Amino acid sequence: MINNTPHLSIVIPVYNSANSIMKLYQRLTDTISLLTNHFEIVFVNDSSGDDSSDIIHRLAENDSNVKCIDLNKNFGQHNALLCGIRQAKYEVVVTLDDDLQNPPEEIPKLLEKLDQGFDVVYGYPKIEKHGIFRNWASVITKMALKTTMGVENAENVSAFRVFRTELRDSFSDYKGSFISIDVLLSWGTTSFSALPVNHEQRAEGKSNYTIRKLINHSLNMITGFSVLPLQIASIMGFVLANFGLLVLIYVVFRFLLQGSPVPGFPFIASIIAIFSGAQLLAIGIIGEYLARIHFRTMNKPQYVIKYQKETYLE
Repeated sequence: MINNTPHLSIVIPVYNSANSIMKLYQRLTDTISLLTNHFEIVFVNDSSGDDSSDIIHRLAENDSNVKCIDLNKNFGQHNALLCGIRQAKYEVVVTLDDDLQNPPEEIPKLLEKLDQGFDVVYGYPKIEKHGIFRNWASVITKMALKTTMGVENAENVSAFRVFRTELRDSFSDYKGSFISIDVLLSWGTTSFSALPVNHEQRAEGKSNYTIRKLINHSLNMITGFSVLPLQIASIMGFVLANFGLLVLIYVVFRFLLQGSPVPGFPFIASIIAIFSGAQLLAIGIIGEYLARIHFRTMNKPQYVIKYQKETYLE
């Protein structure tokens, strides 16, 4: 059992999940009420196109432990999560998806692990309930996370996590428009852990995370929170510069020994193509970082709250 169960803030980003919210709410309250009487459920509606907003509004009206937040437009899952995390009032935050793939009944396992002294605990699926291509895209994303987070068990990250609310102080001043909650958490601690949990089939509809979005998310993480691409470009430039020097030495020695230059247009064209490609790649990487600096200077908001309702029993 958990020693001195902490007060909990459960943050759930919501997008087009009208058919699963009530089931999720019921299972959550059944589980959490056995652990503590002090908890809140923060639903962040990321501008859903269905009845999700109406449902969470009714829940907030009828249950004082529920807070509902409507965002003005669709900002994305991590931006919605950041909004909810900044609104959390209790000492431990629990995050999970709105599609019932993360079983609420597994939350006590994560809290027990957190009670062992960790700051962040992930519940990763024992068996992924996605297609093979989606699983490959998830692997790429986790490799990118491992690069940017700098922690060994980054490959076990998931949307199902518990962490100490005090960690948000480490990114309270972060103003970038691109968000990765897992990377931001790594700014405040290296005390991560993970354990396998059940992973259920999506209750309704299909995932909004396509393969293209996951790969794009990975690239954004690497360029948004790491200088690795710039380092790769520098190494590539160094290697190709040395390769060019070797080619020059070969050409000069051949001229001195045989009295004629290296013949053939294909040879020259190949060398030019290699160096031109490397230069364009490096310029593209630098351009990506310059674009991020440009967007940062625009002060684009991470999210805009359209409506917020909260009532608590103190």
